[in-house]
Parts: sequence; structure tokens; C-alpha cells
Amino acid sequence: MRVGQHWQELVPIDRYMVHASGLLYEYDRKVLTFLYQPLIGPVCLSLYMTLWAELEENRLWSESSSHHILMNLLGLNLKDIYEARLKLEGIGLLKTLVNEEDEIRSFVYELQPPLTPEQFFLDGMLNIYLYRKIGKNHFFRLKRFFSERKNPTDKEYRDVTRAFQDVYSSATPKTLKYLQDVSSDLKADDKNNFIGRNEQSGIQIDVRQFDFDLLMAGLNESLIPQKAINQKVKEAISNLAFLYDIDAIQMKKFLLDAFNPNSDEIDIEELRKAARDWYQFVNYDELPSLIERTQPLKYQVQQQEPKTPKEKMIRYYETTSPLKVLVDRSNGAEPAASDLKVIESLMINQQLPPGVVNVLIDFVLLQTDMKFTKNYVEKIGSQWTRKNVKTVIEAMDLAIKENESKASSSGGDKNRQKSFKQKPIRTEILPDWFDEEQQKRTENPHKEKEADVEAKKQEIEEILKEFKK
Repeated sequence: MRVGQHWQELVPIDRYMVHASGLLYEYDRKVLTFLYQPLIGPVCLSLYMTLWAELEENRLWSESSSHHILMNLLGLNLKDIYEARLKLEGIGLLKTLVNEEDEIRSFVYELQPPLTPEQFFLDGMLNIYLYRKIGKNHFFRLKRFFSERKNPTDKEYRDVTRAFQDVYSSATPKTLKYLQDVSSDLKADDKNNFIGRNEQSGIQIDVRQFDFDLLMAGLNESLIPQKAINQKVKEAISNLAFLYDIDAIQMKKFLLDAFNPNSDEIDIEELRKAARDWYQFVNYDELPSLIERTQPLKYQVQQQEPKTPKEKMIRYYETTSPLKVLVDRSNGAEPAASDLKVIESLMINQQLPPGVVNVLIDFVLLQTDMKFTKNYVEKIGSQWTRKNVKTVIEAMDLAIKENESKASSSGGDKNRQKSFKQKPIRTEILPDWFDEEQQKRTENPHKEKEADVEAKKQEIEEILKEFKK
């Protein structure tokens, strides 16, 4: 199901109740504050804590309330609440259920307990993102904060604990008969459950996201038997592929490094280490950050299969990561580390969605003769952030306006065209929706010349062929 704009998914009069999947402990607050907050931000933490506060002590259900009251409690608009909700869902702290049978929608926000500190620091994904976010010193400080020295060894103390049978007697047959008679009374009835808690599981990327068919086709049965790629290994591969952006061809080498021929098994820890070492090597000892890699569904406007060249270009921007766009623009070469840091800054500091960043990349390259200058990129990014640009179409329209404004200030459309011709721009890998839209506005606002349109379509189709390559 596609996610629409926030006002399509949620309105202030919609009702909600809070449900906890199990008891939440006071210790969970520290885990959420120190381990999760650096990744999800204070707004998400505030929403979680507010929903938690609506539960009475040691209870699992709250009273019904409206989102308008939640907006007043948090001092946030509905859009911010909706986006914070999605982030909590994505990181595994919240499940959302909805009932749309009545005229007014009703939601159940099911709070999920955070991972234990041990689960978090051994997760293989969240711990990497936290390390990258807060740095080595603070990371190890938090590890010490959530750790305690081990119990004294057996050499220092002797275990004198009595066993059950040493303390208690066996029941008599008469007592056993009594327990059988009342056994149905000992259970919770059909409408209730005992209050307890199920421990949270770690983040798991859907294994269907990874091309295991290609991976298995490239593995020689004599080197790694197929049985070694069990479900647990597949889950680790899927997480590592997402975390470090590894494809099936690259993953093959890491599996060979992690394979133990004596046991015919894949050492998952060795697999993680091999993938991490490779990523740090190619990224100058950096670790990945937790960012949305492609345009979020809520900001995607392409509802159907694209048909026109422009629709295909929009789909490309919406479904491609900024890293891939930079690689495409460099004819397959890996982008410089400085360029990646600029992209990361746009997505984390400026909070621009990935699809908007993709448009910005092409716009900047077109304006600066294929240069990706940090100051200029951040200047444009700051402007687009202030204008609250969220969708690809909004970014494209703004880029066209900026292009027209720059052309007007530099001496009109003729001068602009002349200056563009003087620049050795690789037009075969750059989108031409700038010129396509400007022709619609300047030549004839109501009707386009069919010859020009067909020529432009053919030109953009050539661009799309380059993308496919």
C-alpha cells in the first residue's frame, strides 16, 4: 500500500488509543534516551514518551483520545507527528493499527519495548549507526554506562544454593486432584491476557530485498555448500547488504572469507567484520549514517507506471539513491568522499528527502559545468529547505524557476542559450526537463509545436537509455 500525504493518512479528529505489547520498565527510558534518541531525534522520543505516559502504571491500554489533543500536548503540527510516527515504526518501536469502518478513523498505537542494551550493542545495524552518529569516545562511554562487572568467579565463591526438591515436598494425590479441578480457574479467561512482556527482536531487513538467486548462481557448490546459506545467514546478508549497500557480486567475496570449511558453516561475525572492513576501506574509514536512502513513499507522487519521458525521470529520481545518481553522473566511477559528505549533510542537516537531493544534484551540475562545490550545493540546499521542498516535482519546478531567473539576470534567454553552448556539459547524462519546461512557458503557454515536442521526447529517451546502462 502506498503512503500518501499526511493529511490523507491522518486528521486531527481521528481517534487513537495507546497499547503496550508488554510492560515497559523505567530502565527502558535510559535505553531510549541514550541509545535510540541519537538515531531518531528528540521529536520521535517525545512522541513515544507522551504515548507511554498515557498508560496508567502497570497497565497495557489507555483511554481513547483525539490527535488534536496530542498536537496540543506535544506542541507539534500533525505533519510532524505523522513523520515521527513513521520513524518510530521503521526503527521497531511502534506498530500502528487502524479501523476505518466508522466515519471517524480510529488508531491503535502499540508501543514496542526497546532492545536491551546487550541486543542493541550486538545488533549489527543500530550499533553501527550509533557509532557513526556519536563517535568512538561517546560510544564506548555508553557501553560502559550500560555494562557492569561480571560476577565473581567460582574460585572465589562456592555455590550453596538449595535445589527445589531439597526445600519442597511432593504433593499428595489429594492435592493433585484439587489442582486438576481448579485448573481452568488458574488460566486467564478468553478475553484477557496476563500482564507481561515479550522481549523485542532486532531490526531485520526483508530477505526478499536481496538477490539471493544471483548470489547462489555465483557460488560454486564445491567452495560453499548451499546448506551453509541457512535462514540465519540470509538474514545477516540482507542486513549487511542494506547497511553497507552491498550487491550480490560483492557479497560473494565476503562469504568466501567467512566460510569455515571444517564445519561447513558461515561465521556471521566474520561476515560482518569483512563487510565492515571493506566499507571503511572504500569510504576512508567512515561508517554509514542512518538516512533514508531513497525518496520516502509519502513524498512520492508517481502513482502509476510512468509512460512519458518526464514521468520516467520523476520515477528515476524517486526510486534512486543520491549515491547512485552521483555514480551515474560520473560514468560509474565512485564519488569522492567529500561529495558523499555533502550529500549526507543535505539529507541529515538540511533534512531534504533523497528524491529532492537527486534533483538538486543534477541542477547544480548543470549550473556549474559538472562541478560539485560544497558551498554552492549547501547554499541551494538551505534555500530549498526554507521553501519546504519535499517532492521531486516541487524540486523540478523550483529548479526551472531558478534557471529562468538566472538566465534573465544574465541578459535574457539568448545569452543563456549561448552560455550553455559554450560549456562542455555532458548532455547525454543530464536531464533536459529544464529546457523542456521552459519551452512550454516561453514559446507558447497554451500549445506546443509538435515537432519540438517529439524532438525533445526523443532526446530524453536517449538520456534514459544511458541511465539503463
